[in-house]
Order: sequence, then structure tokens, then C-alpha cells
Amino acid sequence: MSTSRLEAFSDGVIAVAITLLVLNIAVPQPPLPNGHTLAGELGRNWPVYAAYVTSFLTIGIIWINHHVMISRLREADRTILFLNLLLLMSIAILPFATSLMAAYLKQSTGQHLAAALYSGAFLVMALFFATLNRHILLVKAHLLEAELPVEHRRRILFRNISGVVPYAIATALALISPYVTLAICTGLAIFYALPIASGGNLPAD
Repeated sequence: MSTSRLEAFSDGVIAVAITLLVLNIAVPQPPLPNGHTLAGELGRNWPVYAAYVTSFLTIGIIWINHHVMISRLREADRTILFLNLLLLMSIAILPFATSLMAAYLKQSTGQHLAAALYSGAFLVMALFFATLNRHILLVKAHLLEAELPVEHRRRILFRNISGVVPYAIATALALISPYVTLAICTGLAIFYALPIASGGNLPAD
């Protein structure tokens, strides 16, 4: 199958997922309760904004990395298409996980599970990305557009695996503090968006 069709379909799914994130941001409706100000209402919604920025950056970085990964291919086989579908499935669930995190972060119950599901969604996405990249670089290297030294391909995969570890830590720490989990996910999104992170990879590509 042509990689152009694969990438076009993937771009569409990713575009929908990243657009749905903004639906979590609600406008405070007037009239406001007595003693409440618009600034105060907006400030109280900071978990929504934090989760939105984190998820938007993360999906955006995955989109960049996905383009790099698929552009290496000359053509895609059935297994690559299936693994790509699994990756897209994990991306498509992020608006739900983001909404859950934003809604429960400051609650007295459910906040730990919401945080675990949020970072867990990123973890699953990173694992599917690494699995697809491994299949392309090691199992189906003969489908690559240009030959890459095996050492270079292994370095790429090692960076993929190292990108998974922080999400696993963030998911485990959700049992202790959902704020720490959000901080780790936000920090990772910002870090991978910077040029210092090998072109802003998540996982590194």
C-alpha cells in the first residue's frame, strides 16, 4: 500500500483528536454567581487549560514523529497498517482522557484514577509508537526508502524505549499525587517540544 494513503488517513485522525481537545474548554456563562468574577472563574478552570496544553503539545509532537517514521518507508504492508491503526486508536482516546483529568484533578475522590488513566493513555500511545517503529526499522527494514545502518536504527529504537519510561513513572505516581502526574506529563510535553530533544521527539525519533 502507498504510504501517502496511510499518512493521509493518519493525519485526519490526528487532526480530529487534537481539535476535540478544545471542546473541554467551556466559557463561564453569565450571569455569574454573586461575588464571582470572570477572572476568578477562568482561574478556577486552570486544570482544563493545563491538560489541554499538555495533550495538544503531545499529540502535535506525535504527529511530527509519525511523519518522520512513515516517510522512511517505500511502502507499507498489512502489519504496518494494523500497528498504525492501534497507534491511532490510542491517540483518538486522548480527548476523553484529557477531559477526565481536567474534571477530576481537584476533586476529593476519583482524582488518582483519572490521573492514572491520563498518563496511562500517553504510556499506551508511546508503547504503540515504539512497537510500530520497531517493526518498521528492524522487522521490515527491506521496505525502507533508503538503507539505514543497523546501529542507527537501534539508536532510534533505544530513544523510543527511553521515552516510554517517564510515562510509566507518571502513571505509578498517580496513586500518590495527581498533580505530580500532570506536572510530569506537562514537563515531558514541553521538553520534547524543544529543539534540544533531538528535534522534539516523543518518543524520540
